[in-house]
Amino acid sequence: MIVFGKNVATEVINSNVKINKVMLLKNFSDKYILDYIESNNIKMEYIDKNIMDQKYKGNHQGIVLDIEDYKYYKLEDCYDSNFVVILDHLEDPHNFGAIIRTCEAASVEYIIIPKNRSVEINSTVMKVSAGALNNMKIIETNNLSTAIEKLKENGYWVYATDMDGENYTSVEYDNKTALVIGAEGSGISRLVREKSDFIISIPMTGKINSLNASVAAAIVIYEVVRQRK
Repeated sequence: MIVFGKNVATEVINSNVKINKVMLLKNFSDKYILDYIESNNIKMEYIDKNIMDQKYKGNHQGIVLDIEDYKYYKLEDCYDSNFVVILDHLEDPHNFGAIIRTCEAASVEYIIIPKNRSVEINSTVMKVSAGALNNMKIIETNNLSTAIEKLKENGYWVYATDMDGENYTSVEYDNKTALVIGAEGSGISRLVREKSDFIISIPMTGKINSLNASVAAAIVIYEVVRQRK
């Protein structure tokens, strides 16, 4: 996996992810990163700025890393957790990174994502999560509706967020909870909705009728946490 930027590089170093190769601009001067590269005998290559700018779009800050792919967890790993978050085909890496930060801050240990038609761990997700990814466990599943069935078999109640549900504050989250956040624009899928125990909504009293997925996730996640205190 290719990632870039000083903050992402520092996160990679602190999480002990295997680094296959590092590409740098000649004027790169971050001593902490350079010392780590040297002390760990990591393969390093200096490349021209024009080439780096063209090949790696975005704010690379003079460093690009080729690292091992993220190692996803298995569904059965989360069965002992009391609260998991499910992302139903979320596609925006900025939303994913922000949700990871919220989950980490709220002590949610697991996030479940589908393998296909969904955002995965990449440079943007790592950057937006601002180090929170180190403390999160991401589960990737081949079939989200089947995963929900297995969660229910293991004692979870499934709460899916959508526009026409119960007020999220009027629902009790006192059992093992799986909270589903829908995709940007399309919301939760039909099968996921059918398999959910509750459909919950955030009341909208302004002129807009929806919230950014990461904002909606944060609001409901902290209501679940508040009720559990």
